[in-house]
Amino acid sequence: MKIYTDWRGLPPEARGATVALGNFDGVHRGHAMLLRAAHAGLPDAPRAVLTFSPHPRAFFRPDDPPFRLTDDAGRAAALADLGVSILYQLPFDADFAARPAEAFISEILAEGLGARHLASGPDFAFGRRRGGSTALLTSRADALGIGVTIVPKLEDEGGPISSSRIRRDLQDGYPERAAAMLGRPWAITGVVAHGAHLGRTIGFPTANQSLGVLIEPARGVYAVAARLPDGRILPGVANLGRRPTVTDTLESRLETHIFGVAEDLYGQTISVMLLEFLRAEQKFAGLDALRAQIDADAGQARALLAGMRLDHLAGGSA
Repeated sequence: MKIYTDWRGLPPEARGATVALGNFDGVHRGHAMLLRAAHAGLPDAPRAVLTFSPHPRAFFRPDDPPFRLTDDAGRAAALADLGVSILYQLPFDADFAARPAEAFISEILAEGLGARHLASGPDFAFGRRRGGSTALLTSRADALGIGVTIVPKLEDEGGPISSSRIRRDLQDGYPERAAAMLGRPWAITGVVAHGAHLGRTIGFPTANQSLGVLIEPARGVYAVAARLPDGRILPGVANLGRRPTVTDTLESRLETHIFGVAEDLYGQTISVMLLEFLRAEQKFAGLDALRAQIDADAGQARALLAGMRLDHLAGGSA
């Protein structure tokens, strides 16, 4: 995949694509359907996505808590897995937000990208004050000789699949429901950092990761699978939260005990997939009670994961 952060001055090979439009946070099954429809609209053209960084919500509401399902790198990796060869990741700033909807179509999509076919969901809005609708996109693109496919939302028994619905399920402690909509387990991917090393002293060494820009799921203990830098996918148990027994901080982090792993992972990037919520975070009377509970959590996670084909889990970045 080639990633471009400007729509101006693109080389010839970065123009003339079918372009799917949207934020693509999470890159879920509905997004995959949108990408298939974009490709079907003009099968001989390169497959491209136009999206934004930062997410427009983060630009307009900078004081909101982190909400992303994927960071930029994770989104790009997931799109590449779905066959996208060109990613236009355009900076979303005040100038971009003020651009009229018609200018977005004529200047960026037509002149800048040389798009040959466009695809979006039914609620895609763009331009200043979100003044551009799919009706405007269709009429103006048609006048410019660009094809358009408006793709209905993919639905399951719970309704339309959406990034916001996936966020709610994660915050409510249902990672398996989120995985069903994503088409893969939701994961936290990041560099393993040093912590207080308490886990090692009580017999449960952990790999500690920050959530960064990602949404905070329900705090508590999860059965997980960890993808290591060498590609191994191993079972484990993880605590996501503020560690109230030891030190109740304001920032949550993920602490993962990977079964059977003794090597040093500090400074390496791993991906931890949340598979099932075991219990809510709680404060214990002391380290002995904490150790006993972690032992019980680990046993429950081992039992849950024993029958799973972890090597079949799609990995990556969530």
